[in-house]
Amino acid sequence: MRSGQNRTAWGRVFLALIGVILLSEAGFSEERHENCPFCTAASQTLRQELQSMDAIAIGRLETDGRKDIDGQAEFKIEKVLSGENLLKVDQAIQATYFGPGRSAKKFLLMGVDPRDLVWSSPLPLTADGEKYIEKIRSLPDNPVERLAFYQQYFEHADSMLARDCYDEFALAPYSDVVLLKDKMDREQLLKWVQDPSKSPDRKRLYYTMLGICGKPEDAKTFESLITSPNPEARAGLDALLAAYLTIKGESGLKLIEDRFFHDKETQYADIYSAVMALRFHGTEINQLPKESITKTMHHLLDRPELADLVIPDLARWGDWSQLDRLTEMFEKANDENSWVKVPVINYLRACPLPEAKEKLAKLEKLDPAAIKRAKTFFPIPTPAAPKKNDSSYIPPKAQKERALVVDRYRKDIRLASLDSYAFLPRQFARNSELSVANTEFTPIASVRLGEDLNLWAPMTVVVIATVMLGLVMWTIATSGGSRLNPLPVSRRI
Repeated sequence: MRSGQNRTAWGRVFLALIGVILLSEAGFSEERHENCPFCTAASQTLRQELQSMDAIAIGRLETDGRKDIDGQAEFKIEKVLSGENLLKVDQAIQATYFGPGRSAKKFLLMGVDPRDLVWSSPLPLTADGEKYIEKIRSLPDNPVERLAFYQQYFEHADSMLARDCYDEFALAPYSDVVLLKDKMDREQLLKWVQDPSKSPDRKRLYYTMLGICGKPEDAKTFESLITSPNPEARAGLDALLAAYLTIKGESGLKLIEDRFFHDKETQYADIYSAVMALRFHGTEINQLPKESITKTMHHLLDRPELADLVIPDLARWGDWSQLDRLTEMFEKANDENSWVKVPVINYLRACPLPEAKEKLAKLEKLDPAAIKRAKTFFPIPTPAAPKKNDSSYIPPKAQKERALVVDRYRKDIRLASLDSYAFLPRQFARNSELSVANTEFTPIASVRLGEDLNLWAPMTVVVIATVMLGLVMWTIATSGGSRLNPLPVSRRI
């Protein structure tokens, strides 16, 4: 019984470590998205893969009597698409293949290294898949024409084609997707977002497109989905809310406030989706006034346990109206919301008003450890002034010019540090029932590296995480882990 409890405890620690590691990579930039803001590509697209290959061909599997193949297999080339100087029709090649030993399908064969071609795993093709491969190799460079081609395959029966076209949109700059507006099928997109069988990632893309091509009357459809008691109807909620605000405009903010920020029964994931939708409008399309967005975000400050979701945005957009409120929040922070301290500190550090420095000095006396953590993970370097007899001495005029650059640099670091504090550790802790009452997870900001930045903290996190992961694996292996694998020892990998 005790060994089982130990494994559970280790599992909780492991989940918390994952949260820390993920956060260490999480930085939020002021810049606009370079791709679809609510979509995530699973891998390279076929077009990208084909562009990186030295030889491309279509061939068939040569049967050799084996029922199933899990290693090297022979394929005969039927058509050479690229690398004619390296391949020829009817040539036999060897490639690693896992599947039935007999197949009527054709396969996409891709090889690199002209000196001695190395083949990737053959990809089985349907008849439509074979045509698709040939078409994407001749697509125009114009992004609108290229995306117009891909949107024909959104819900294709061949899952490989459907996934590939989704990935193309996920990787496309949002500005390119906007240019596709006149070629979008709004009626079809509306049907897909109301279909409960569609996955959340697909719906996010379709909502993003509807935010571009939708009409005012679509707002009612979106409202019914937002307020639906069925979680499946609200799949892809962040993109749904963003599209709703795009169509409804500033008047749609009231629904966000009432439904997600005032209702204490709203789930944390839904609240976070609402914040992401507001952030999209504040950083991506600038359709809503920043003052209206920040005013809506102020409502979350009434709930200190959630305030860290919006404090970075208030600072980024220069809303310094909450200085007193956030200072009081720091002073009253308890075990239920101690993580709010670091975002408050960074808000004060970014604020240019004189009273911010006074409040920061006051808070440092109350909790010097919290101030130290914030400065350790989000340092703002202050270069020492060289003496006149030093070789690095800079004349007064040049010093003034340099000061302007340094000020901009410090501002960049302050703003970059603000958004690096995210919600993941708290979520991981809640899911794993691990208390973080007295713990403040603070990630590494994605800032420009300067010679004065403290890199020991992130290195320490990585080392500790690696050691703990090794301990978890060792514990599982020595505590009855063999019961998880019914295979004989000789067949284990």
